Amino acid sequence: MNDSSLSPEVTADLEYGLDILELDRVYVVPLLAYLTLLIRWNRTYNLTAIRDPREMVVRHLLDSLAIQRYVTVGRLADLGSGPGLPGIPLAISCPSLQVTLVESNGKKARFLREVVRQLGLSNVGVSEVRAEALDEALTYEHLTARALDTLNGIVTVGGHLLKSEGTLLAMKGAYPHEEIAMLPPHWVVEAVHPLQVPKLTGKRHLVIVRKR
Repeated sequence: MNDSSLSPEVTADLEYGLDILELDRVYVVPLLAYLTLLIRWNRTYNLTAIRDPREMVVRHLLDSLAIQRYVTVGRLADLGSGPGLPGIPLAISCPSLQVTLVESNGKKARFLREVVRQLGLSNVGVSEVRAEALDEALTYEHLTARALDTLNGIVTVGGHLLKSEGTLLAMKGAYPHEEIAMLPPHWVVEAVHPLQVPKLTGKRHLVIVRKR
């Protein structure tokens, strides 16, 4: 995938962010290939409100990769994946992780399948269904959700997918005190980590919820 249309500043921002996150620069090429596809498809399909490539690096790629250290091997379902966030950056940076992108919107699912095809992501599948309709109970070690719902809403629609002792990795802005208080029984908040996303201002938190 040719990323020659991207400015040197875009590449530099991504390299800087990977260095800060202690991730290998070998991922620059596939991440920029994904970004190029996202920019191209976004002109027609409006996959994201963010248009500036440098802002996309920070708010999409680096924001997604900020949780990479909390993901282990196994299977991960990215609920309400949208244009593939955080699922695709995680799949690129964790080749041993098997990722299912769950997205019911047809145009977004088509984009995701095209990304998987063009980047040759053998560890990624796309399920064009709503999370609650995905018939894969007790299949996944991890669920991710970046902008889907409240914590309670996420476990309501996707909790059946997790194995016992599996974890929900929910990306939030400010510390979600009220959402944590509303979690149903058998869902235990294991940790809330402040996320340091390179070049991003504003609060970001990762809430890790374990299924008992």
